[in-house]
Amino acid sequence: MGTALITGATAGLGLEFAWQLATARHHLVLVARDEDRLDEVAQQLRAAAGVDVEVLRADLSVPDDVARVARRLAVVGGRPEDNGLRPVGLLVNNAGFATSASFVEGRLSTELRGVDVMVRAVVQLSHAALGQMTQRGRGAVLNVASVAALTAGGTYAAAKAYVRSFTEGLAVELRGTGVTATVLCPGFVHTEFHARAGITESTIPAWAWLNATDVVADALTDVRRGVVISTPSVRYKAASAALRVLPRWAVRTIGKYR
Repeated sequence: MGTALITGATAGLGLEFAWQLATARHHLVLVARDEDRLDEVAQQLRAAAGVDVEVLRADLSVPDDVARVARRLAVVGGRPEDNGLRPVGLLVNNAGFATSASFVEGRLSTELRGVDVMVRAVVQLSHAALGQMTQRGRGAVLNVASVAALTAGGTYAAAKAYVRSFTEGLAVELRGTGVTATVLCPGFVHTEFHARAGITESTIPAWAWLNATDVVADALTDVRRGVVISTPSVRYKAASAALRVLPRWAVRTIGKYR
């Protein structure tokens, strides 16, 4: 039984990660912006799974909030300054950021907040977690990206491309340490994320949608196996392979991920 910290833990994939990890008897540290929702989810998980659940209210576009989560991740355990807290053995960088505006038409402040959540926070939290994980010789980081990382879809796709490449680099650096890094690259998943991004589900073919339960189960299996790039479903494995071999001018004709 270990401890997992999940960002964006009260909805979508983050909530599914919380339930599956709790069912597998992992203690949890849940991170999200809505304190009431955090408390509600934590109570449900404690009652249903009988695990310990900590909550950290944090907006990952706010540097002080990210620093507070990083301090929790840096806990090694067994030291007086750790105040009895368990070390985190699995970090799930899941928090997303949705916007329906184009880059040129949208607000710069919104774009920068998206970069802070999807890139800066991922880097800072990964650094904090990996420091103590490599010291203890065990642990895993799971960063949630997207198949959009292989497209030309503005800030969102660019941020996910960074996360994908960053995680691959971590995996190389972590060889032989007992710690692993995995990047999850799903396609469209039935969650509230797409509605917040202004994507109407009916405009996307039914075959393109994945179930959150399956995506999370596949991702956790890949983490246990030490897989670096986790792409759920045969259809998105095929789509990713095609996007990697197509000339970039052809990829750019596909359009934006919105």
